[in-house]
Amino acid sequence: MSEAPVRPANGLLEAIRFLTIIPLPGLPPMNEQSVARAIPWFPAAGLVIGGALVATDALARLLWGELVAAVLVVATWGIITGGLHLDGLSDTFDAVMSWRSRERKLEIMKDSRIGAMGAIALIVLILLKVALIASAAVAWPALLLAPMLGRWADCYGIYRFPPAREGGLGRMFNSYVRQRDLWLSSLLMLGSAWLIAGLAGIVAAALVLVVAHLLARWWVRDLGGLTGDTYGALCEIGEVVALAALTVRM
Repeated sequence: MSEAPVRPANGLLEAIRFLTIIPLPGLPPMNEQSVARAIPWFPAAGLVIGGALVATDALARLLWGELVAAVLVVATWGIITGGLHLDGLSDTFDAVMSWRSRERKLEIMKDSRIGAMGAIALIVLILLKVALIASAAVAWPALLLAPMLGRWADCYGIYRFPPAREGGLGRMFNSYVRQRDLWLSSLLMLGSAWLIAGLAGIVAAALVLVVAHLLARWWVRDLGGLTGDTYGALCEIGEVVALAALTVRM
């Protein structure tokens, strides 16, 4: 008997399973089609992650204050996502900042070891997240929206830019994504941004789009396309841009 296909209604569950370590028993085995079906639901999975961050922040601020809360939120952020995108960030910056040939850069991205530039990128990003969260008078809108906007940046990169390799995650995602997937994820993202933060949410979304587009163009020029690692980097940097936009003091 052939394996029963995953129903479209399971797209959100597939996105949560792929992007987090949250246990979801009862789902059929993950395959390329189920992961691809999850793409338009990436921002919704980001909202789920954001909900966990808001809960962590509220409890930790009550018990210990802003700085400890910010550190615990960033730790929770990394744990609940299994460090998936942080690993992509470090691999991407080890490669694109090496000033080697395109082929050599792609080889560097496959290396599991972290180099100097990857470590610097990780440290700077984590410090920025902690500082921005700790400095926010009201952090919950930023914590809800940042994971969503970062994962929407992935949807944009997957659809808009070519993959760098014939095989790998980038090629798989790009081969399955459709324009309607980007539209669905964008409508979900914009509606949530407006409901949660109003005009500030839309401005944050626009800034994430600009930064994601510029980064993707740079990496396509350097690497010939995007990879699973660069998707992770787009997500992480998009999250920081969203945090900065939504915690700015006017």
